[in-house]
Amino acid sequence: MAPQEMWQSPISPGLSWYQATVGERPTYAALDGSRTCDVAIIGGGYTGLQAAYHLAKSGVSVVLIEACRFGDGASGRNGGQLGTGQRWWPEELEEKIGYQRSKALFEVAEAAKRHLLDFASEHEIEIDFVPGQLNVAHKASYERDYRENAEIAAQRYDYPHIRFMDKRETQERLGSKRFHCGVRDLGTGHIHPLKLLIGLARVAANAGADIFEMTKATAIRQSGGKVTIETEKGTITADRALIACNGHIGNLEPVTASHVMPIRSFIGATVPLDGYPDVLPGGEAVADSRFVVRYFRKFEGRLLFGGREAYTADNPRDISQHIRRQIGEIYPDLKDIEITHAWGGSVGITLPRQLFVREVMPGVTSIGGYSGHGVMLSNYCGKLYAETVLGKSGDLDLFRSLDIPAFPGGARMRAPLLFLALSWFALRDKF
Repeated sequence: MAPQEMWQSPISPGLSWYQATVGERPTYAALDGSRTCDVAIIGGGYTGLQAAYHLAKSGVSVVLIEACRFGDGASGRNGGQLGTGQRWWPEELEEKIGYQRSKALFEVAEAAKRHLLDFASEHEIEIDFVPGQLNVAHKASYERDYRENAEIAAQRYDYPHIRFMDKRETQERLGSKRFHCGVRDLGTGHIHPLKLLIGLARVAANAGADIFEMTKATAIRQSGGKVTIETEKGTITADRALIACNGHIGNLEPVTASHVMPIRSFIGATVPLDGYPDVLPGGEAVADSRFVVRYFRKFEGRLLFGGREAYTADNPRDISQHIRRQIGEIYPDLKDIEITHAWGGSVGITLPRQLFVREVMPGVTSIGGYSGHGVMLSNYCGKLYAETVLGKSGDLDLFRSLDIPAFPGGARMRAPLLFLALSWFALRDKF
């Protein structure tokens, strides 16, 4: 294997700043030979590893396989923002599914937040947590929505940590005149995602889970009450299985593939902003109101900025060029800033931007489609899957009951249709 500093993920472009700051990343063996276990897990991101840990510590035999290295997918390369609630604001979700279900999903998300921070503390995983998030409006017409969001969160969802910011405060907290208003959320924050992933793999292995890197699942089938997973180096036979591939499902399982679509998101890390103290002086993370979201934060003195004009499954020739242009729109003084690291990865989305949880064949559960809101939810859903297997909790059914339609057009048309749709939303964001 190449030295750590030269390792390039075969599934995600660019070398991330996260990878550059963790030192030598632990390696795990590839599967070599067939195995039998109680639960087999495909996917070594947050969901799969959390499930493996919680099952193994309860005495369940677990075999987990990851096609590349732990951290090569979105769990180790994301924007690091925890957020609050689901991908939709609670009042938006309430219009679709009613107050009781919306409130229950909000409370599950809060439990997910607590679980992530408590898990890291309990297992001494230094995730570099920084409190605070700003959600900001790129259109003045959104002011009423943002005011109401803070009021509804406090009055209807028992969440008093969000406060409305007028234009002046928004611009002062960002160090930018680009946005019109926003909300400040002090009940959440942002982390170093790869440090969490590395610690999680260690904890799962120490709990007794058999975890393997560089082991791609080539087929999965169910027969005679057993699940069989084929790999190039052996077969895994289990009583049940979890598919936790998210945006990397490929052609492994058709039901998941028809409901979870991979799109590319990209991040750039600048040189330290020593000469720009006005940029995010409070250290909060930021997400804006665009459909094609721009998300950024100042982390260890650098600006980490994510976004693109339109999402596709492809990679741009020069990630830095796209990111630098967007930075310049928000921070004109940084339009020529040096970007030291630029990287991307696949995010799994669903059509309604809500989580996909389904038994796709007897004994086989698939979880994915976090739609850019997965740092805390993916960790917690792994735990909830384990609790379902152990008969301890039915909270995963809150997601299982959501109506997640398949993407239209079948395998051949869904990508072109998605590209057209997201390009349209990106154009609409401009006006």
